[in-house]
Amino acid sequence: MTEVNIRSEIVFLYDIKDGNPNGDPLDENKPRIDEETGINLVTDVRLKRTIRDYLYKFKNEEIFVREIPDEKGDIQDAKLRARDFLTIKEPLDSFEIGKKNIDENILNTCIDVRLFGCTLPLELKIQSKKEKEKEKEKTGSITHTGPAQFKIGRSMHKVFMKHFRGTGAFASKEGASQKTFREEDFLPYSLISFYGIINENAAKDTKLSEEDVYLLLDGIWNGTKNLISRSKVGQVPRLLLKVNYKEGNYHIGDLNNLLNLKSDLIDDEIRDISQVRIDVQRLVEILAKNKDKIENIQLCLDGSLVFACGEEEIDFEKCLNEVGIKTEKLSM
Repeated sequence: MTEVNIRSEIVFLYDIKDGNPNGDPLDENKPRIDEETGINLVTDVRLKRTIRDYLYKFKNEEIFVREIPDEKGDIQDAKLRARDFLTIKEPLDSFEIGKKNIDENILNTCIDVRLFGCTLPLELKIQSKKEKEKEKEKTGSITHTGPAQFKIGRSMHKVFMKHFRGTGAFASKEGASQKTFREEDFLPYSLISFYGIINENAAKDTKLSEEDVYLLLDGIWNGTKNLISRSKVGQVPRLLLKVNYKEGNYHIGDLNNLLNLKSDLIDDEIRDISQVRIDVQRLVEILAKNKDKIENIQLCLDGSLVFACGEEEIDFEKCLNEVGIKTEKLSM
């Protein structure tokens, strides 16, 4: 395993048509929208869930945060889940022995903890042999700051939410002749931008490897594409950009804000990726100014996304190469 020893920034763009990229359970599961700006919001928790599920279901990677029923059929709480990784028998001589055992096993086993960190409450059975005390429960916690962190995703344009009402498949109650009604809200179109950082300092604490980082990128791209639920079907990854720096403790910051969406339509009328282009002029200029601090830029591009520099359409990768930045294509 290769240790992560450089800092990286990530920009990820994906779009969705006629769907709900992230419903708000406190607001009838409607798409999350900033009321003042009309911008569609997607939480970092949603993106991390996408990555976790993909790595667990498609890559056979163990993850800590998943729903596991206990003996009664109830979902495990965090304390019970942590106990799954205790490989020494209780009662223990000391709490710290059990804590260290769980911590090491979780970090060695669970890729989501190595990536995103954790805060785990612990409750362990202790019985000191020296003092011959009675068996007792002792509590504590394990905390790791995740090396891979993402800001809330935001659409690159104002969105328009549609509401419709339809009939269900079953009667409203026994003996009734009328079917139930269902209501839902969705977005005709949203092109969403996520920004993230991989912190090389926190990576040492969670034992994050470059192999883990590749799986993270795989999960971002293919996890988004393979999230095929009723509300998410049709999500398409469009751009994944990872800037790798030569220096530690340095990054440019907020690279996603250097991208601008351009269209001949007003925001509310956009319905397809073919109706927009991404202006990368400011991004390329800032990257060029910092090229001496950049090792390379890794890219995965969807062929339908059009890039522009001002009014001129460009080959984005070629443009980066022309200003002296090395690029590497990510095979996803």
